[in-house]
Amino acid sequence: MKHLENLLANEEIFLSYMNERYPIFWNSNIFFRDVQYAVRDYFKIKEIKLSYTEAEKIASLFIDHLVTQGKLLKIDFQTWKVNFHLNSSTNEIDNEVKESLAKEEEVNG
Repeated sequence: MKHLENLLANEEIFLSYMNERYPIFWNSNIFFRDVQYAVRDYFKIKEIKLSYTEAEKIASLFIDHLVTQGKLLKIDFQTWKVNFHLNSSTNEIDNEVKESLAKEEEVNG
């Protein structure tokens, strides 16, 4: 599943992108649908259209990865507690997120 591999390889960039839409901070809750829609929108910016089901599966596997790493703690079937601090201080990440958001604005008009 190459899209999941892309997310895993660019985890910090994706989380920074997601943070622009759904604030992520230590000890807050994160919801499955927020991750699913962030996955869908992240790939839409990259001009890759995912179906609802594809985005759902990728989000589920990405969340499982974060749980395995101890970055998310499961509360219930659709809610996790954030157990990390998002480090978006590097210019490379900030620039990529800004470029992605600008591209999204162009696509959405």
